[in-house]
Amino acid sequence: KTTKFNFSALNAMSRDLFSQLVFLVVAGIIVDHVSSYTQVSNRCLSRRLIAQRRWINDDTVLFASKAPDDVKSKQDSEKPDYSSPHEDSPVYQFFVNLQQQYQQLQDDYNISGEYSDSVINPWEGLQLPQIPSPFLIDDHKTTTHNHHTKHHSHGWDLDHVFHQHSDKDKLPHDDLMASFLNFIIPVHATPPPTTATTTTPVKKETLPKEDVNEEGDGDEEYHDDETNLSPSGKVRLVSQTREWKRLEKHAQHIKTTHLRDLLQDQERCDSMYAAHDGVYLDYSRQRATQKTLAHLLDLARRQKLQERIQAMYKGDKINFTEKRAVLHTALRAPRSEIGSVFVDGTDAVKEVHEVLDQVKYFTDAIRSGEIRGYTGKRLRNIISVGIGGSYLGPEFLHEVLKTEPEGINSALGYSLRFLSNVDPVDVERTCADLDPEETLIVIVSKTFTTAETMLNARTMRQWLWDFMGDDKEVVRKHVVACASVSATDKVEAFGIDTDQYFFRFWDWVGGRYSVCSAAGAVPISLLYGYDLFEKFLKGAQSIDEHFLNAPFERNIPVLMGLLGVWNMSFMGYNTRTTLPYAEALLKLPAHIQQLDMESNGKSITKEGLEIDYAVGEVDFGEPGTNGQHSFFQLLHMGQTVPCDFIGFVQSQHDLCLDGESLSAHDELMANFFAQPDALACGKTAEEVRAQGVEEELIVHRMFKGNRPSLSLLLPKLTAYATGQLLAIYEHRTAVQGFMWDINSFDQWGVELGKQLAIRVKKLLEKGRRSGNSDEAAVVDGESPATTRILNYYLENSASCGDENCEANPLTSVTRKTHREHFPPPDANDLGGKNGRLA
Repeated sequence: KTTKFNFSALNAMSRDLFSQLVFLVVAGIIVDHVSSYTQVSNRCLSRRLIAQRRWINDDTVLFASKAPDDVKSKQDSEKPDYSSPHEDSPVYQFFVNLQQQYQQLQDDYNISGEYSDSVINPWEGLQLPQIPSPFLIDDHKTTTHNHHTKHHSHGWDLDHVFHQHSDKDKLPHDDLMASFLNFIIPVHATPPPTTATTTTPVKKETLPKEDVNEEGDGDEEYHDDETNLSPSGKVRLVSQTREWKRLEKHAQHIKTTHLRDLLQDQERCDSMYAAHDGVYLDYSRQRATQKTLAHLLDLARRQKLQERIQAMYKGDKINFTEKRAVLHTALRAPRSEIGSVFVDGTDAVKEVHEVLDQVKYFTDAIRSGEIRGYTGKRLRNIISVGIGGSYLGPEFLHEVLKTEPEGINSALGYSLRFLSNVDPVDVERTCADLDPEETLIVIVSKTFTTAETMLNARTMRQWLWDFMGDDKEVVRKHVVACASVSATDKVEAFGIDTDQYFFRFWDWVGGRYSVCSAAGAVPISLLYGYDLFEKFLKGAQSIDEHFLNAPFERNIPVLMGLLGVWNMSFMGYNTRTTLPYAEALLKLPAHIQQLDMESNGKSITKEGLEIDYAVGEVDFGEPGTNGQHSFFQLLHMGQTVPCDFIGFVQSQHDLCLDGESLSAHDELMANFFAQPDALACGKTAEEVRAQGVEEELIVHRMFKGNRPSLSLLLPKLTAYATGQLLAIYEHRTAVQGFMWDINSFDQWGVELGKQLAIRVKKLLEKGRRSGNSDEAAVVDGESPATTRILNYYLENSASCGDENCEANPLTSVTRKTHREHFPPPDANDLGGKNGRLA
């Protein structure tokens, strides 16, 4: 018999699994061959190698050094004088072949002689130990022996098969096999040298085997422990755990199935939905089965998902790179929870409600006319200055409420605009028809240092000064700040009244999670009133409680997060789209885009390891039928993109035309229900052919289908439902980050571009100065390409002091000149309707 060991398989199995397989193969082969020579050797071998072996810890194998007494006595009585191994024996040839194959592996793959706990790549320096000296076979000549009679003096016994190369002493068989297995499983008498940080080896457990079923989900042997540690005590990636490997295998089976068939399974469809407080989630059109969900829940337990969720709610500092808590849930916690969450000794929920009370008082006073502007006029126009989460979240909420019936009535006589882009055109669009005397500026910046926001803030301050003079009271009466407590000095230095016009939020609130803080509360309450904003908070609170307490099998954010991990990391879908079938949610995809991509666009785990699995989808989206006529061609016939469909039972405003039985909302929802089925089931060649399509065109009009989606259905798009949606997607993002072992609450990737922009600004300043002299404006950039494009820009653009500069006269006209040329109408709640500044 010939046995070949495929050492390249080490890339696909753990060292310990490989070791045990090799041990069993070698033991079995030797037992098989020896049985034809001597019953005594056979009994000795089987009892020594199988009955008497013991496993201790992870990497240590001990063998009995002596045969059992009954075998030993028989050996002693029958033992002839063996002096050398027989060159024709199968065992002798086995080890000769093994040695030759091993040497060939060394030559082919440049194998080193050291063990490594790292993942082994057979094509890049496969790491195996050098073969020990007992296997350097002596070239002794022996005579033949009779298999059917008692061995003569030139026969052999397994206790004397090989000689040490250095001397001629006989090597006892058990020591021989210990040496052989030592080159497969090293026996560490003392631990190998390590770094200063040491860890205790984790004891390995052999997990119970699962029967291999039709899905190919047989269980294999992995290290099972409470933490993600390798057998040597090193931290390992989640992708190296048993649960992850099982999902990888399961995914191979799922890729052989089709949603067209899965959707015919009544039991499966009935089980793949969840509902809470009016929110209905149907995920039956995901490429998954009940077994998929079971495996994902196993992985969630391995990742201690429940404990991580609880740690977030309790205020543990899970944002470990910034040493901060993550408590956007506290922003909508009910007043009854005061005293339940503390951060650095401060009652977080109590502070939140102090700020909410301040927001309610201030916004009610502005709307009632109790607080007025510098010239005594009522403040009817609000400009919210911010960027990123300080802008996207509040604007998404604003777009919903401005067509919500209660919102329409509450906002009469007021306007809200957002200034986010540092592009001066955004300033022009925002301020063009507003009267500064009736305008309140809300600056939203946690640190009060964000470059784009602070430039726009200074522009708005200049705008106010140009029309009302540079009295410091102009700023104190027309500018509000929403910032962190740590930025109080900067807020005061800007000229803002920190007693009444400063609304704080905290370092434990990230920008993209801040819409429920003062960042959203102040502008939204100014326009719509605090009571409507409070309904939004209650909707988010409903999902917060559900997320914390519902079992994972019925937990909407958890299910969506687990399916996100499944699609991204196991099915290979690296894009996802959000499709709200409600025009009022037109800004939701942009908010989710930042929420997900800034949170989970990472490549390093919390332990500092680089990931080897896919994380962080590319998110995009568009409302309803607009998207169908934009990018649905790709969704149906291009690359596979999992879809989130969001619909509502009732419309904010429905239309019914005379003589038509279906409303406009029915028409919209018909598309909402049809598109997921079209993506899932597709259209076969037979179905196309049945429509009479020409044969050569059939292939162009086929739809493969099998494209996953999920559907969220809510009663009606209200402030409450909007809060629910916001919290669902916030928690989905957190779940995926927890499962991937990454920090979803920092954003260091944003910083590098900002730092480079500061250096480029200095180069531009240098170029402007030299350009104003007789010297040519030449600057040196980070690279020849940067140098070339920077100088091209400088040569072809105008500076602020250039007479050719066509700057907006916004900061060069006085209030009197503005009033003379663009007098606003006396009676107009919005103010300055006809007064364009430029």
